[in-house]
Amino acid sequence: MSPVESSNVEKDIFRNTPVRFLGYANEVGEAFRSLVKPVVVKFSYVVAFGYVAADSVDKGYKESKKPHANDTEKIKRVAVIAVDTVLWQTFASVLIPGFTINRFCFFTNMLLDKSTKLPTNLRKWTVTALGLATIPFIVHPIDDFVEDAMNKTARKVYNY
Repeated sequence: MSPVESSNVEKDIFRNTPVRFLGYANEVGEAFRSLVKPVVVKFSYVVAFGYVAADSVDKGYKESKKPHANDTEKIKRVAVIAVDTVLWQTFASVLIPGFTINRFCFFTNMLLDKSTKLPTNLRKWTVTALGLATIPFIVHPIDDFVEDAMNKTARKVYNY
């Protein structure tokens, strides 16, 4: 759990409610890639990055409402919170999970194509179903990995 989360007493709707799943819209798009037009997959990324932006604005706004020693400290703290949220959400909700599901579906399709005689349409639906079924299993490991990686890198740079 990031310092942003642990310092909030109220429920974080962007990380602790089903709203969090909007950040995974692109994984759903990636799972359906073989069945839908590319514009649908691209739109799923628009939804996911919209979620990232909304969470970042929310975190920055909440920080701006807290008392700070002076305006300079306030601006610095709001910027750090917003940037930290953009980085965390971009990696944990969009880039790493999207890449993971994309590659999982690609290799699953290749494996099924080479090892079965499933008709193309059934193979594509099978890949999609398996891709969708994979999403819940990757969420927490990726979140934990990104949290740890940021604690060891970016957060050291801006003394978070």
